[in-house]
Amino acid sequence: MPEIKLEHITKRWKNFYAVDDLDLLIEDNAFVTLLGPSGCGKTTTLRMIAGLETPTSGRITIGDRVVYDSALGINIPANKRKVGFLFQNYALWPNMTVYENIAFGLSNIKEPMAKIDFDARNAARLAEILQNPADVKRVVEECRDKKGKLDEKKAIIKLIDEYTISQYTAKKLFGYHIEEGKDVSSEAASLAKQAEDAKKSKGLNENFEYVQNGKVVEETRKLTKEEIDLSVRRVSRIVKISMFMDRYPAELSGGQQQRVAIARTLAPEPSVLFMDEPLSNLDAKLRLEMRYELQRLHVETGSTFVYVTHDQMEAMTLATQICLINNGVLQQYEPPLKVYGRPNNLFVADFVGNPSINFIEAKGTQKAANGDVELTIFDGMKASFKAAENLDLAQWFQDRDAKVAADAEALKEAAKQKGYVEKGNKDETFRYHIDKVDDEDDALQEQPVLTNEDLVLGVRPEFIEITPDGAIEGEIYGAMPTGMESTIKVRIGDFLLTGVVFGSTLFKIGEKVRFNIGGDKIMLFDRKGGKCIALGSLQC
Repeated sequence: MPEIKLEHITKRWKNFYAVDDLDLLIEDNAFVTLLGPSGCGKTTTLRMIAGLETPTSGRITIGDRVVYDSALGINIPANKRKVGFLFQNYALWPNMTVYENIAFGLSNIKEPMAKIDFDARNAARLAEILQNPADVKRVVEECRDKKGKLDEKKAIIKLIDEYTISQYTAKKLFGYHIEEGKDVSSEAASLAKQAEDAKKSKGLNENFEYVQNGKVVEETRKLTKEEIDLSVRRVSRIVKISMFMDRYPAELSGGQQQRVAIARTLAPEPSVLFMDEPLSNLDAKLRLEMRYELQRLHVETGSTFVYVTHDQMEAMTLATQICLINNGVLQQYEPPLKVYGRPNNLFVADFVGNPSINFIEAKGTQKAANGDVELTIFDGMKASFKAAENLDLAQWFQDRDAKVAADAEALKEAAKQKGYVEKGNKDETFRYHIDKVDDEDDALQEQPVLTNEDLVLGVRPEFIEITPDGAIEGEIYGAMPTGMESTIKVRIGDFLLTGVVFGSTLFKIGEKVRFNIGGDKIMLFDRKGGKCIALGSLQC
């Protein structure tokens, strides 16, 4: 399967930038989730790769083939990109059976393919199977009812699954009635001779393809009924719907219909599979089951999956890489646990994680002696942040300011270029939320003038450790036990912290507790620019 490369991809409508100068490398056999809030540009990105949307500028390469290049005027249409697309809506034909729904797209394919002698190939396959008639008899005999009557339809399906053959070859095989004890050795020999004679006289290779001057001969043709049937049977086995082939969509559950849609997408053997929120119409339990199915499908097919979702739990559980986008701009592109544990900025930290991360505003300066950052939090409480790695806070701020200046200069130069359009949907530092007892609308709060002493701590709920000798005193403001764990809200003055406590401990509202903010993955953010400065531990 190919890798996908996006270079400086931009999509805008007038001065609204849906995708802004996106660079992205999706590796071969990756499972990448495009994640972000509604309207962030994730679906637009997916549609541009698939060829359903035309970028304003940039370059897209799938494998070693450039499918879009604004400078060179290349734009390969979607049906020529060898990609599959799975939508939120199953879009199954209600008047067609499951089999017909899967086969429908295959019947419309007409492209250069190897020229094959199908009669010779089928003869060779039948001869191979007939060499072991006892096995065939065993398979067919399993399809008798309690009265000993043979179910022909069931026997043919059993032969299809046992020998991975088409229904047409299975019907021929059943027609020999090996279960009646007939000797088929002469038929097997005759079929084998037919196949070998065809190979010699027509110059066929081991796959019964025509060969000329050492190369396989190609012809522009449609798929045969045999090829279509083999493809339909192959994908139905992968998604486990072989038993539903004669049913209509209305006779299937939501999960089964989604499996049919997946099978239809896989049938043409796309090089890349695109999925746009395919599970959002399913209930919570079925959605979880289908996540496991998609994981298994990714491994079994070896395909490259690109999956759009706004559900961060789906992204975390399915992806090998998360591509997190906001306002058309790439925020972070790394493995799920890296995105969760080491977010690039406040937006990423807030968007990924359930329950959500706690943000604590702090004032602080770095001590020259040991490098710790001395902080004031919660309206006067003193704390000390110790970075996990060497941290020179003054140098970090200097580098930040240099990058801001460089970006401003680059934007100034870009504005001089012909055709430049100023971005209307401006990029702003993410406005995080501080959870308080008396909550206020963040949009109505006046933004203060910030200095390099203004910092923000990011504390994941699992870092709240309830313990009798904890350094911080709080009060249980809310508790939601779920069996193996409880999600709690702890009040410290007017501030609220969300914690996750594992075990079956019961908490009462109003109960006094003591706790620590533990672990060495507490995040320190720059409040002014929103970037993550360092990970470390907090001592209160």
